[in-house]
Amino acid sequence: MTRRAPIAVAAPAGAKSNPVKPAGNPDVALRKQRVYEVVRRIPAGQVATYGHVAHAAGLVRGARFVGFALKHSDDQQALPWHRVIAAGGRIAFPLDSPSYGRQKANLESEGVIVQGQRVDLRRYGWQSSLDAMLWDPAGWEPTNR
Repeated sequence: MTRRAPIAVAAPAGAKSNPVKPAGNPDVALRKQRVYEVVRRIPAGQVATYGHVAHAAGLVRGARFVGFALKHSDDQQALPWHRVIAAGGRIAFPLDSPSYGRQKANLESEGVIVQGQRVDLRRYGWQSSLDAMLWDPAGWEPTNR
């Protein structure tokens, strides 16, 4: 049996290729709210990757959506966006960009050491209590004693 190539479907003229649904979609608004709730829970002095935030928000393969949600949040959200970094502990912004400088300064003001473009996830990575309980039972302490 031979494999057939997928059929390419052309987008309408002038349409942009965007995997994320329009911002006015209620599903998008709900997913953005879940992302914002998770980001607000990241403690000062700790970081989480886009993938970790997506997983904690219940978004399967949603790391890019986390970036979209943070980019399109308004200032009234007061989100600690600087605590969200790329996989491997990397700050996603280019080294010479103002956004990189702001994120690095915000992290360092919370005691996070940034070397080059990286943060040590073993030292500063945030884990929810379920993660700590499952993957590091010796280090987990229940909050209700």
